[in-house]
Amino acid sequence: MVQIPENPLILVDGSSYLYRAYHAFPPLTNSAGEPTGAMYGVLNMLRSLIMQYQPTHAAVVFDAKGKTFRDELFEHYKSHRPPMPDDLRAQIEPLHAMVKAMGLPLLAVSGVEADDVIGTLAREAEKVGRPVLISTGDKDMAQLVTPNITLINTMTNTILGRMKSLISMVCRLN
Repeated sequence: MVQIPENPLILVDGSSYLYRAYHAFPPLTNSAGEPTGAMYGVLNMLRSLIMQYQPTHAAVVFDAKGKTFRDELFEHYKSHRPPMPDDLRAQIEPLHAMVKAMGLPLLAVSGVEADDVIGTLAREAEKVGRPVLISTGDKDMAQLVTPNITLINTMTNTILGRMKSLISMVCRLN
């Protein structure tokens, strides 16, 4: 069983949470008819994570608006993906405001995806001996797992430590 280190830096993949909540929760609206389902889902997931781990250091990381350096390098990068639905896009700014109101640092770095920001922060924290817990539904993040970087996959509700990550990768190769 994977043990979560004491008092890790918790990095939340806000973009992953947003899409998961959008698809997992019903299309709720407020009294003005504005969509709120994804916001409701993300805030519940954040509240649950905070209650469970009671972090002293955490950040919620979102993709910034606009193109990334990968779009500049490869013109067809993610071109197969449909555009973000309007009712989801409408929830981003209010959600950012609510995350900040919760007292959580929110990061969205222009020209860089949330994954890259999380990866950089995790590696830098690891360099100074700080354990890291990444909360995401993105399977690609498993490549970051080390003895000091643990991953909680919010899609499957599993905790991925170094050994589980290696076994998972080997199984996919076979």
